[in-house]
Amino acid sequence: MATPEERIADLGLVLPEVVAPLAAYVPAVVTGDHVYTSGQLPMVEGKLAVTGKVGAEVSPEEAKELARVCGLNAIAAVKSVAGDLSRVARIVKVVGFVASAPGFTGQPQVVNGVSELLGEVFGDAGKHARSAVGVAVLPLDAPVEVELIAQLHP
Repeated sequence: MATPEERIADLGLVLPEVVAPLAAYVPAVVTGDHVYTSGQLPMVEGKLAVTGKVGAEVSPEEAKELARVCGLNAIAAVKSVAGDLSRVARIVKVVGFVASAPGFTGQPQVVNGVSELLGEVFGDAGKHARSAVGVAVLPLDAPVEVELIAQLHP
C-alpha cells in the first residue's frame, strides 16, 4: 500500500515547503492526537498564485484548482509537525473560505478541490466533515483559504 507521500508523487505533485506565516501565528500545532492547521492560501513558491473574487476575476474552475493548492499547503503544514504523513489516521474537518463576488453560490464546488485531493492522498482516511463559506475578502485578496484538522495515529 502506497504512503501518502508516494500518492502525492504519483499524482505528479511535489509537497511544497511550509508557507511562512503572514502574521503572528504558526502554520500548524499538535494538541493531543490532533493537528490543527492555520488557514492556507494558494501560495506557490512563496507567492500568491492568483488574486480576486470567485465569480468575478476568478472562475469557479480556477478557484477549485486553487483550493487544491491550499490543500497541498495544508498537507505540508501537517507533515511539518507530524513528521510523517503516514501518522495521519484521518482528516477530521476541512473549512474552506471562498472570497465570493455578489451572487456567487458555488462555494461547495470550489472547496471540492481540497476535498478531492485529500481523498486521493489519504484514501478513506481523507473523508472528512466540511464547511464551505463565502466571504467578502481574504488576506492578500486571495480567492480561497483552507484550514483542516487531522487526527494522528497514537
